[in-house]
Amino acid sequence: MSSSARLRNDDPETPDLPPAIIRMRNIFKIYGSGSAEVRALDGVDLTIRDGEFVAIMGPSGSGKSTCMNMIGCLDVPSAGEYLFRGVNVGGLDRDELALLRRHFMGFIFQSFNLLPRVNALANVELPLIYDGVRRSERRARAQEALRIVGLAGRESATPSQLSGGQQQRVAIARALVTEPPILLADEPTGNLDTAMADGIMSQLVQIRAERGITIIMVTHEPDIARYAERVLYFVDGKLVKDGIPAEVLS
Repeated sequence: MSSSARLRNDDPETPDLPPAIIRMRNIFKIYGSGSAEVRALDGVDLTIRDGEFVAIMGPSGSGKSTCMNMIGCLDVPSAGEYLFRGVNVGGLDRDELALLRRHFMGFIFQSFNLLPRVNALANVELPLIYDGVRRSERRARAQEALRIVGLAGRESATPSQLSGGQQQRVAIARALVTEPPILLADEPTGNLDTAMADGIMSQLVQIRAERGITIIMVTHEPDIARYAERVLYFVDGKLVKDGIPAEVLS
């Protein structure tokens, strides 16, 4: 059975709640052994449902980035079970994990990760080139993605011709162009001033409202976390708080 078919299998849900897109059950990530053992994640249990906007927070070394890497299938747990749409990710091989990331997840990075010598349109098209999408279709989809983030008319601009906020919008468009059900944002406003950061967060809130996409964001900034509807707070590898921003960040 193909990985895409397997990933369409959803586990049963409570009727009055959206289906779970992510479940982690007793997840550990352990480095070293004996007196040198470090538990980057220490028995984490969490559920994230379709359409949620979740912020992951915690001090340096708390496990928030490790948790994000686990969710994005960029790392594997030492123990425990990770279910993506009801499918045990631990049962997927390397190629299936790559397909999961490519077709089900869009990634947004703090440093934008744009190709500096090509224009905005070409940067957004890149994931579709890897997918073998024909030129006319990928150009149309990239143009639409840039329109969604408010950059229609800037398709020919290279990163050096764009502000930091505009570069991050290009990165968001690139993450959206494959139409993934989930966006993973790692400190998406870390390199932006306050005004640009607020603009990016407002854009993400709008995209989530219009497209029903699930957004999971790592941030160390409480003002940014307040744009989410739910905050997961980590300390020493443990999930110690899980609730609405007003409660977790008070």
